[in-house]
Amino acid sequence: MEPYACNDEYAVHSRRYKADMNFVSQRLGLWLARFLNQPRGHYERFSVLSQAQLDDALIPGDLLLVEGNSRISTAIKYLTQSTWSHVCLFVGKGEDGKGFVIEADLAEGVIRSPVEKYANCNTRICRPVNLTEQDRLATIQYALDREGLRYDTQNIVDLVRYLLPMPPVPTRYRRRLMELGSGDPTMAICSTLIAQAFQSVQYPIIPHEAPEGQRHSLGDCDTALLKPKHYSHFTPRDFDLSPYFEIVKPTIQGDFDYKKIQWVQPDPALGDKNDI
Repeated sequence: MEPYACNDEYAVHSRRYKADMNFVSQRLGLWLARFLNQPRGHYERFSVLSQAQLDDALIPGDLLLVEGNSRISTAIKYLTQSTWSHVCLFVGKGEDGKGFVIEADLAEGVIRSPVEKYANCNTRICRPVNLTEQDRLATIQYALDREGLRYDTQNIVDLVRYLLPMPPVPTRYRRRLMELGSGDPTMAICSTLIAQAFQSVQYPIIPHEAPEGQRHSLGDCDTALLKPKHYSHFTPRDFDLSPYFEIVKPTIQGDFDYKKIQWVQPDPALGDKNDI
């Protein structure tokens, strides 16, 4: 057999092997995603926020942070030391008058979902401050254009690395070790999808100050340049901690008066004991 024929046969077998491995990997990833998406018991919703209040408060461009109750949510909350395990972007209301969000779902990829999907979860609204209308529309469109992308299951593997001790490597190399996801443009995870959408219009989330040598001279003062954080480094809590997003609490909007709250009267049989 001539060497060229051997090379061609090897290439064919190699492609088949890679295709088979990709198929197995995708099936395994799908099974893992469905398993991790299953809810856990003993979830406590501490918020008294009603669905109507949430619907009235949300405006297009708002972020909805979610404390999920699935297996993967529990892992993300633990690994990132945060209450929030998921973030999605409020797009607006459909023809039926119900609000919906765009999000990267572990099992289904980037999809549109009704806001009421999270009616039984603890949530928080984060609003980008002074975002122009043009940039608001561009941010939303960026996320909508990615509808149908698969969820990056490599993110699950990367999150496990938070459990491991930080390897003894120079600080300047550690950031790459903390990147989430495979970087495949046809895949997404919830926080990176939102980060990319806002960074597409250069809206800050948690930027870093550039080195001292990189400054703009403005009259008598020097202004430090800001360097954007790489989108793969974001987690849901970063939008809560960002100094550029306002926390919106619908229960205290408008004419809130704590004197109007109706409290349950204590049971005399319990004496001074509180209901715990």
